Amino acid sequence: MEFAGPDIVVIALVALVILVLFAGIKTVPQGFRYTIERFGRYTRTLEPGLNLIVPFIERIGSKLNVMEQVLDVPTQEVITKDNASVSADAVAFYQILNAAQAAYQVADLQNAILNLTMTNIRSVMGSMDLDELLSNREVINDRLLRVVDEAVGPWGIKVTRVEIKDIQPPKDLVDAMGRQMKAEREKRAQVLEAEGFRNAQILRAEGAKQSAILQAEGQREAAYREAEARERLAEAEAKATHMVSEAIAAGDLNAINYFVAQKYTEAMSAIGTAPNSKIVLMPMEASSLIGSLGGIGAIAREVFADQPSAPRARPATPAVPARTTPVVNPFAPNQEN
Repeated sequence: MEFAGPDIVVIALVALVILVLFAGIKTVPQGFRYTIERFGRYTRTLEPGLNLIVPFIERIGSKLNVMEQVLDVPTQEVITKDNASVSADAVAFYQILNAAQAAYQVADLQNAILNLTMTNIRSVMGSMDLDELLSNREVINDRLLRVVDEAVGPWGIKVTRVEIKDIQPPKDLVDAMGRQMKAEREKRAQVLEAEGFRNAQILRAEGAKQSAILQAEGQREAAYREAEARERLAEAEAKATHMVSEAIAAGDLNAINYFVAQKYTEAMSAIGTAPNSKIVLMPMEASSLIGSLGGIGAIAREVFADQPSAPRARPATPAVPARTTPVVNPFAPNQEN
């Protein structure tokens, strides 16, 4: 099949139109932005999806990834404020917010962010002491983030996070820190032990004090009870003496026998309980003591018969027939009846 000259021209035109259409259709994937340049000048940014450009007049300038990206910061040697040398490495997370600024405000964007982060790591960490450096990583991260994010703002970049991964002091410094930590812990242990001993001594002293107070209060209470008992005993004895005196004044011989028997009984009790007495000779008759006791019983019956009834009822004791016992003077020589 042969084509005539006009047919060839038409086919060529159709092919040219197809090529132009394909050259003007651009597809941008999600997460990317393309910049468009017209005769070398930036005109607009293509969003994700299907876009049309003017072929041979406009072209794609830069293809930028606008997703959040991570940048690994290599290990840096840092001299701290107290002249300690440490090694530190970090990671930085950033995101492109303005594709045009990121494409035309800075060359080699990642290298620029990397060098800026490294410089600020040395600056921020170099202004801190070693102890502060090792214990305040959150403070370091916040300061780095604020400084780096402010620096990359004109480039259309947002630094979302800067993290210090590791801080490595020199080996001899690590050993010294270990010895320091051990000494600090031993000091704390000694302080706690001393405080425990002091608290125990204080508690023992307080216990002894409380015991002495309670003992003194007990002795005072016992003395009070004893004095009260002696007072009541003295009152009872005075009352009994008064009653006996009245009986003697009335001419009752049993009262005399009561006193004689009482003294007699007390003397016998003292003789029997003497530590140096092994044998006791009693030059008196038992009937004399019995007779005296009989007189005591008669006096007691006469005395308590005149007293009012006691608050507590006692069972009645059957009356015992009175024994006619002659009145005997225990201190007189024995007499025959």
